[in-house]
Amino acid sequence: MRRVVFNQKGGVGKSSIACNLAAASAAEGYRTLLVDLDPQANATYYLTGLVNDAIPSGIADFFRQTLSSVTAHGKKPRVAITETRYSNLHLITASPDLSDLQSKLESKFKINKLRKLLVELAEDYERIYIDTPPALNFYTFSALVAAERLLIPFDCDSFSRHALHSVMAEVEELRQDHNPALQVEGVVVNQFAGRTALHQTLVDQLRGEGVPVLPVYLSSSIKMRESHQASVPLVHMAPRHKLALEFADLLDVLERAA
Repeated sequence: MRRVVFNQKGGVGKSSIACNLAAASAAEGYRTLLVDLDPQANATYYLTGLVNDAIPSGIADFFRQTLSSVTAHGKKPRVAITETRYSNLHLITASPDLSDLQSKLESKFKINKLRKLLVELAEDYERIYIDTPPALNFYTFSALVAAERLLIPFDCDSFSRHALHSVMAEVEELRQDHNPALQVEGVVVNQFAGRTALHQTLVDQLRGEGVPVLPVYLSSSIKMRESHQASVPLVHMAPRHKLALEFADLLDVLERAA
């Protein structure tokens, strides 16, 4: 199962959702891989605590190999996989180098390389999660072509609601043209405050518009920021916390529907 977490709007919790679902998946016993495609490398930092030059070579080096003359003459590009401190959970790291590579990859139309890589890695991993940058660029396009399922985070405000419809329209066009097998698993409601009438109204409006909102809402909590600071997924740092339990419930919904 190859699952991508994507929304063009920044600050909606893509990395938090991808990392915590991947960590929960691994904790459930699935051999799990997280692929970080964002040059900001937030998921990489979250799972390792490493930054800049300390980050092991990862997806940027893989894409660099696809551009090399050696690869063009038949040598298969390889990718370094980093073991995390958590059982069953591995990571393909991101780095700022991805920004410099993007225009070269676009000009050479390397859009299918990630899909081929992940299809091969699926022989070793039962679950693959892909974290993406907040833009419909080469990397997110590659992820959407490579994935089987799509999760779209939504952070409960009017701007996000308008952006959500745009994202779903663009994804549908891409799905029809490039990856008919891609399924929108649903919209993940994030930063939800149940006592706030606005949040419930926004979610009800989305449901009324036919948007596939998933039934588990992720609460707003300062504990998530503490989790980021500690570079420990919330499902490991505070497994009995309300938000950690919501991630577990969300994973259960996804696995039962898979």
